[in-house]
Amino acid sequence: MALVNLKTLLDLAEEGGYAIPAFNVYNMETVMGVAQAAEELQAPVIFQVYSRLFDGPNAAFLSALIRHAAAQLSVPVAFHLDHGASQVQVTRALTYGCTGIMIDASMLPLEENIAATEAAVRICGHVGVPVEGELGHVGSVNDEKMAIFTDIEEAAIFCRKTGVAALAIMVGTAHGRYRQAPQLDLQRIAAIRQATGIPLVLHGGSGVPDEQIQGAITAGIRKINFGTDLCYAFLKRVLRTNQDVVAIDIFMHGPTEEVKAFAMEKIKLTGGRR
Repeated sequence: MALVNLKTLLDLAEEGGYAIPAFNVYNMETVMGVAQAAEELQAPVIFQVYSRLFDGPNAAFLSALIRHAAAQLSVPVAFHLDHGASQVQVTRALTYGCTGIMIDASMLPLEENIAATEAAVRICGHVGVPVEGELGHVGSVNDEKMAIFTDIEEAAIFCRKTGVAALAIMVGTAHGRYRQAPQLDLQRIAAIRQATGIPLVLHGGSGVPDEQIQGAITAGIRKINFGTDLCYAFLKRVLRTNQDVVAIDIFMHGPTEEVKAFAMEKIKLTGGRR
């Protein structure tokens, strides 16, 4: 099945009352692991590539891998730019075949965030690619303090003015490995969902307790990002693999399987398994 756009997957999640897991991939093995998990469980997923990779040649190579993997699958999948830093990365992502775009202007004041996001929506609209915006900055676990949670009224204004297809919100998560389990504001998620009427996105899904993930989905989250724990799954298996194995294709069997197992676990958790 060919790639579908972000909104197509979000519509499926809306209809089924589940969330689409979005996995950050970095190389052939992580792409293969996610693809194998999606096929085995017959579940839609999002292959997600971080904005930084579009600053050099990496994304061009990785994009070809993702497009090829998607063409082999019998389930719908999307290819998404994660945390697009500017129109430069957005344009490159469209050129390389992304079917979903995130523009992250969440560090800017509200009106500037709206302007930057609306511009991305306009550009992507020319080629029919939906956009995810972010309101309420989802920071790092290494930040000195957590950012202010997304304001409900501002979220409604933001969505109305920008025309985004999905909104990433700050409700208690962060990027990276948590020192202690986060506590999500599930009531705020539900209130933002009611105020905006669009699918919501949870960043920093790695390390969030299962019951909170499920509660967030019930409240209106329809896309959940998993990056950090996928990287740890891959790297831990690399470090455990016998260093006497020098044929790289054989060496990478284990790490690929580890990524597959991680992806299957999150697919089952988020409820999109057919």
